[in-house]
Amino acid sequence: MRRTLKLCTILTFAFLYIPILVLVVASFNAGHDIAQFQGFTLYNYGELFEDKFLLLLLRNSFIMAIVSAVLATAIGTLAAIGIQAMAPRVRSAVMSVTNIPLTNPDIVTGVSLALLFSFVGLLLKRQDAMLGFATLLIAHVTFNLPYVILSVLPKLRQMDPSLRDAALDLGCRPYQAFFKVTIFEILPGIISGFIMAFTMSLDDFVISYFVYGPKFITLPVEIYTQTKKPLHPKIYALFTLMFFAMLLLMIIMNLLQSRDEKRRRNRIFPLGAR
Repeated sequence: MRRTLKLCTILTFAFLYIPILVLVVASFNAGHDIAQFQGFTLYNYGELFEDKFLLLLLRNSFIMAIVSAVLATAIGTLAAIGIQAMAPRVRSAVMSVTNIPLTNPDIVTGVSLALLFSFVGLLLKRQDAMLGFATLLIAHVTFNLPYVILSVLPKLRQMDPSLRDAALDLGCRPYQAFFKVTIFEILPGIISGFIMAFTMSLDDFVISYFVYGPKFITLPVEIYTQTKKPLHPKIYALFTLMFFAMLLLMIIMNLLQSRDEKRRRNRIFPLGAR
């Protein structure tokens, strides 16, 4: 049984990371054929940093990811606090509605948002100029919100409510208790939600494809238009850098979660009581 589990684990990691390994190797390949390694080179990376159009698209993607993640984190955190304060039955119903975007196919969400923006543009008589940065931002915040809520809610459940009550008894006003106690206690969940929203926004294509405008194009949408012909090796270099950037973010998120879990255990089981 153990051998079978190990084999399944090895196969799983192989399917997940062998394509990425091929991509990384191809980014350093001196030739254009990924099936034949013709020598190590950094030329593709030099080509990448000289391509102003690709760098502009990458900048657009990072701007969209950061702005949408900040908004989604702020709104999602407040929503999670409000949901946690609801009665159990109401909370369960609200969470069911909140989780719908997680199971809803991206193409359905994208088409729905596109129809909504077209309808609003028709009402405002600005249908031709409606799609752009604003519509992309609204769409990204919309599909990021559930991830932030699901990241913050567990931390709210783990939080000792007596801490906030103690802060109020010691003279803190409600907003002071919120910023000095509540935010501090759920901060790991907020950071995890932000990182999750950032990564989801950065690589989103399906929803973005339906709501973007010609004045603001993100990298995934443009890469899709280039897949109809062989990709230039500098694209492999770009994907490699993005992969390692996301890997770094995931490592940071895991370290924060481990640190928070250790701090919570130390609070429950003080060193002297062990």
